[in-house]
Amino acid sequence: MARASVDNPAYYINRELSWLQFNRRVLEEAQDGNNPLLERLKFLSISASNLDEFFEVRVAGLVQQIEDGYTAAGPDGLTLIEERDAISEEVHQFVGEQYQTWNDDLRPQLSEKGIRVLALHELDDNARAFIEDYCERELDLLLTPVTVDPAHPFPRVINKALCVAFLLRRRRRSSLTYTGVVTVPRALPRLVRLPSEGTIDFIFLHDLVSFHAARMYTGYDIVSSAAFRVTRNSNLYLAEEESRNLLESVRTELHNRRKGDAVRLEIDADADLEITERLRTNFGLEPWQVFRVNGPVNLPRLFNVYEQTDRADLKYKPFVPRELRLTAKSQDLFEELQRHDVLLHHPFDSFDAVASFIESAAEDPNVLSIKQTLYRTGEKSRVVQALIAAAAKK
Repeated sequence: MARASVDNPAYYINRELSWLQFNRRVLEEAQDGNNPLLERLKFLSISASNLDEFFEVRVAGLVQQIEDGYTAAGPDGLTLIEERDAISEEVHQFVGEQYQTWNDDLRPQLSEKGIRVLALHELDDNARAFIEDYCERELDLLLTPVTVDPAHPFPRVINKALCVAFLLRRRRRSSLTYTGVVTVPRALPRLVRLPSEGTIDFIFLHDLVSFHAARMYTGYDIVSSAAFRVTRNSNLYLAEEESRNLLESVRTELHNRRKGDAVRLEIDADADLEITERLRTNFGLEPWQVFRVNGPVNLPRLFNVYEQTDRADLKYKPFVPRELRLTAKSQDLFEELQRHDVLLHHPFDSFDAVASFIESAAEDPNVLSIKQTLYRTGEKSRVVQALIAAAAKK
C-alpha cells in the first residue's frame, strides 16, 4: 500500500475559514427558535464580538503578511491572496446573515414581547422630549464635533469607537462639501433606555448624535450622516530579547493597539457614497474591507438589551453549579489532593474551587511557583488578584 503524503493540500482545512464556520454555529444559536428570545439576542451579540476579534488579530495578521510580501502557500494549498479573498466572501455573506437575523427575526419578535429598539421617527412626544433633554445634558458636554479642512486634519479614531460622519455644506457659501466627524466617548451607553409605560424601549446612541447634529454644526447644512466604526490591528508585537522591561513593553503595546492600522470599516448601508469613499481613503482600506451594514454598526452592544431587560421568561433558567465539598478530614484543597485526585467538570462544577486553590497557593509559603494559562478573565478575577498577591510576596 502506498504511503499517503502528508503534503497533500486535500488533507488540510484552512484555519481561518474553519474558525468562520465555528462562528457561524454561534449565529445559528441566535437563529434557533428553540432558544429563549433574549438568549438568541445574546448569541447574535457574541457572534459579532467574535468577529471583531477575528479582524483585530487574524485578518490583521494576514493583511500584514501580504503587505510584507509573503507569497508561499499554506498547507491547505491557498496563497495568502486566495485566503484573503475566501475570507472576504465568507465574512460579507456572514455579516449579511447577522443583520437579516436582527432585522427580520429578533427585532420584530422582541417588539411583540414589549421590548422595542426604536428609530427617531417612531418616538412619541414624551420620548422625544426625553431625548432633547438627554442631548442637552449629556451630549453637549461630552461630544466634540470636528470639521475636516486644511486647518483641521481627520481626527484619530481609536479601535472600535462609535463615530458619526456628516457631509456638511456651509450656508450661503459654495457648493463644496466638508466632512464632519464626531467620536462618541465610551462613557456613554450605546443604547439609551427611554421612559415608557407597558414596554421596555431603547434607542441607539448614534441616532441621538445625528438628531443633535444641528446644534453641533451651526453655520452648516447637514447633507447626510452615517454611523461608522473602524476595527484596527490589535496584535501585540513584543521583542522580548530586546526589552529590558517586559511589563513596560506590554503596557506600551496595549496602548498602541488602540491606534493600530485599520483593517475594517463598518458603515450604515444607506451612507452617502461620498462619505464612504472619504472614510475608506482616510483609513487606507481596500473595498473588500468596507462593510455596509443594514443596522447598528456595533452589534456587540445589543448585549446591553439583554442586561437591562428583566424578563426571566425570555432567558435561560439560572444554573447553579455544584460546589466542591471537602471530606471531613481535609482542612483545605491541598490536603484533599493528598488523599485523592479531584476532577472538576465546568460549568457543571463551580469554578470557585479553582479560584480557592490558587488563592491557597498564593498564601502558602511552601509554594515556589504557580504556572497556569489564562485565556481570558473577568473584570474582577479572583485568580488574577491571587497572582498579584503572590507576586508581591516574591
